[in-house]
Amino acid sequence: MTGSNEFKLNQPPEDGISSVKFSPNTSQFLLVSSWDTSVRLYDVPANTMRLKYQHTGAVLDCAFYDPTHAWSGGLDQQLKMHDLNTDQENLVGAHDAPIRCVEYCPEVNVMVTGSWDQTVKLWDPRTPCNAGTFSQPEKVYTLSVSGDRLIVGTAGRRVLVWDLRNMGYVQQRRESSLKYQTRCIRAFPNKQGYVLSSIEGRVAVEYLDPSLEVQKKKYAFKCHRLKENNIEQIYPVNAISFHNIHNTFATGGSDGFVNIWDPFNKKRLCQFHRYPTSIASLAFSSDGTTLAIASSYMYEMDEIEHPEDGIYIRQVTDAETKPK
Repeated sequence: MTGSNEFKLNQPPEDGISSVKFSPNTSQFLLVSSWDTSVRLYDVPANTMRLKYQHTGAVLDCAFYDPTHAWSGGLDQQLKMHDLNTDQENLVGAHDAPIRCVEYCPEVNVMVTGSWDQTVKLWDPRTPCNAGTFSQPEKVYTLSVSGDRLIVGTAGRRVLVWDLRNMGYVQQRRESSLKYQTRCIRAFPNKQGYVLSSIEGRVAVEYLDPSLEVQKKKYAFKCHRLKENNIEQIYPVNAISFHNIHNTFATGGSDGFVNIWDPFNKKRLCQFHRYPTSIASLAFSSDGTTLAIASSYMYEMDEIEHPEDGIYIRQVTDAETKPK
């Protein structure tokens, strides 16, 4: 199942995996949040779980603030900061509904959370304390930081672009160019735009600059679709992760496949073997050498027998990730 360039992590979560995130400066450490109410820290090369801490409900997202501090949130509506060296935790604050997204913005030094309570909150990680609450038009499903800008995807196919240095107003209000519900948004490392995926086997490549010249470059494409018995099965595209150096990106779908795309030449660079079940989350390490792949059933077909959840660590090469 796994070749020499790939292995499976020991002691995986005991329920669905919601998010995988590499440490900001090394591919050694991986943070994983799960529906089993845990956040786990793995030492990847050693293939061991270093630490585990709990919420009182499913954890929907997690993020590193710095190499020694993890932040996380989920169904218990509580935002936690955990010191990974001392194993001490700090309850930073809360939302009025489940917390769906947790991200760090290094350029402005704020943590950002998005919730089903239709708000985004900013948090000062030094104190740590709340640094503002900002209404969104609908439930927040996904968000991504691009330099000092924040791109928020909500229910109702809305996309909002905020300036994290001036949250007094929305910089841009957009509508998704895809017809179906937004599943994931991730910003280009070069800060020019973002990629958005939907529940209906499609991905859009969008640009932030509103000028007509730049907007002409945007496009969308179909993916994560399989012909089975001559019928096309269409799957949600759950996960996107960018390669920091090449600005190429990986997508993961409920078809169990991971694809790597070159957005500049509009082509697929490669497709890995099929994983046991849906790809729930993906993360490239900051140096782009390693891809963490969460294969985790997302209850698309309700309660059925399904493969166990697993995290695969794959070494990737320039041949797979560099524009040709």
